[in-house]
Amino acid sequence: MIRAPSNQELRPVVSSRFDSDTNVLRQLLEDAGLGTFLSSWRPEEGAFVLIKPNLVNASPFPVTTPKWIVEGLVDFIHGIDPSITIVVAEGTGDPDTETMDLFRIHGYASIKRVDFVDLNREDCKEYKLPNGLRWKSLFLPRVLESAFIISVPVLKAHTLAGVTLCMKNMIGVCPSKHFQNGGFWRKSSFHQRIHESIFDLNCAVKPHFCLLDATVGMSSGHLSGPTCSPLANRLVAGFDPVAVDALGAWLLGRNWYDIKHIRLANKVLGEATVWQTSNNM
Repeated sequence: MIRAPSNQELRPVVSSRFDSDTNVLRQLLEDAGLGTFLSSWRPEEGAFVLIKPNLVNASPFPVTTPKWIVEGLVDFIHGIDPSITIVVAEGTGDPDTETMDLFRIHGYASIKRVDFVDLNREDCKEYKLPNGLRWKSLFLPRVLESAFIISVPVLKAHTLAGVTLCMKNMIGVCPSKHFQNGGFWRKSSFHQRIHESIFDLNCAVKPHFCLLDATVGMSSGHLSGPTCSPLANRLVAGFDPVAVDALGAWLLGRNWYDIKHIRLANKVLGEATVWQTSNNM
């Protein structure tokens, strides 16, 4: 896997209020340091940027990541360096719809200068996790080894995991042939010890950068139910998925420490408390 950026000057988490002006997204990405990082990034041969949205099913936003934020991210990256290869990738757990169909349903197919990948169908490699809490190894797509991964979820509560944000969004990289264990959902293995499962997965392959669409937010469930009232009305970004998720939990009215997978990841995969010192809240 590509190593996460180690430059201490990169911002762990930034947040901006959103007023329907897409320029806010560009400024947020600049403030988070993504432009600075990409300007100096010298990818090895075959390396690329992989954008991982949340396309859990055919439901529109706010259940799924909207096209505009992925398209805006693509435009930002190519504005920094048009030679960077960008792949939009997902591996849906929905039993009724294929990933490529979801790209079409959600309008992604019209995004220019990107490739689309169904991670459910990619060739896999076994990655050892000697200190895993749930798994001692995971079968994950080989293509991830060359990817700078950007997790782009939407702000949602979750009945089992408490929240579904940047770290939980990574479940979509797991091919269904290795992670369906009974039930109808293609990634049903994650329903067992879900917090330990999310932690182990992110130990194997955590996102290098996160962009959280918190403009609306779903307050009690990830597939249906009420939206946040008032609306969260924010965009959040940063190089630290634990900090981004901790802030996301706060936007949902929850203490990050009460979300076990965030608590497990704190000071292992990132620093949950740094969002509290952010000067742009």
